[in-house]
Amino acid sequence: MKLQTIVVLEGDQTGQELLEEALRVVAPDVIGLALDLPRFDLSLEHRRETGNGVVHEAAAAIREHGLGLKAATVTPETRDGVGSPNRILREEIGGKVIVRTGRRIPGVVPFGGVHAPIAVVRMAVGDAYGAKEWREGEGDTEVAFRTERIERTVCRAVAEFAFREAARTGAKVFGGPKYTVSPTYEGMLKEEMDAAAARHPGVTYEPQLIDATFALLIASTGDPLVIPALNRDGDILSDLVLPLFGSIAGSESMLVAFKGDDFEPTALMAEAAHGTAPSLQGKNVANPLAMILAVAALLSQTEEGQLAGRAIRESAIEAVAQGVKTADLSGHASTTEYTDEVIARTRTKLEVWASL
Repeated sequence: MKLQTIVVLEGDQTGQELLEEALRVVAPDVIGLALDLPRFDLSLEHRRETGNGVVHEAAAAIREHGLGLKAATVTPETRDGVGSPNRILREEIGGKVIVRTGRRIPGVVPFGGVHAPIAVVRMAVGDAYGAKEWREGEGDTEVAFRTERIERTVCRAVAEFAFREAARTGAKVFGGPKYTVSPTYEGMLKEEMDAAAARHPGVTYEPQLIDATFALLIASTGDPLVIPALNRDGDILSDLVLPLFGSIAGSESMLVAFKGDDFEPTALMAEAAHGTAPSLQGKNVANPLAMILAVAALLSQTEEGQLAGRAIRESAIEAVAQGVKTADLSGHASTTEYTDEVIARTRTKLEVWASL
């Protein structure tokens, strides 16, 4: 994938503030690359004004250019016609896989001794989300129904991406669906996991039922893990895995679209795994680490941006390790001070690496 344009999806509250910090890190005078950064305003107000038209435009731009960076946005609790922009983006970009990675942050004590990275690779579409629901009967005889569906191609994409990610990071593929109870429905993902394991014999493969996966997570603290999952299982699993590391501030989320049988990504959209934190808006105290890691993850998926992505990622973690951190990590740096430190370290790394 060529690195020329990153489509910028603006958001709400601190989501927008932290997006601006991440964009400072990829300025040409920092990473030595001149990027085109077309912007789309996905704030709640503008989504309402355009009837979600701006979301459709942003999705088309990401399909065209291949890379997108999204700020956190507000999804209204009331049914006012706009709903979640993420659902529209996932469907229209053609996203099949969502990857969320939990990792240790220096100085933050994880729960249960977890220290190796854990990546949850889940379906981006289908399963419980978007299912048809209805009720029949009344009173005590009322019954609720739901029809869910998963697709073979999505199962294959989840399994293949999980094994490729495990091979890239030296992790083992762990976990899986409840295929013993649901051999027809959930068994489809297990079949694709087994097939991917045969294609990647060098990757350690330890399938587990989803309930056992939850139970064994703490006991598997020594190994980096990649966990393939159904859409809803993976959503719930992410909400457990990321806080295990003591904070979700070091976790980015990436949507991946594929085309064809080679499963090479055709579009990627990255964002922070956290929300908009309205109580912190305008105070210059929110933590930009996850948004900075999100843009680093995008760069790392391209040939031209791999070095810059590595420099940004290392600089962001090193800054925290050496005491430059925001209040949520028990530090005293402001949002902008932390970003300034990451920028300085990134510049230095790239200059040194260039000289070598």
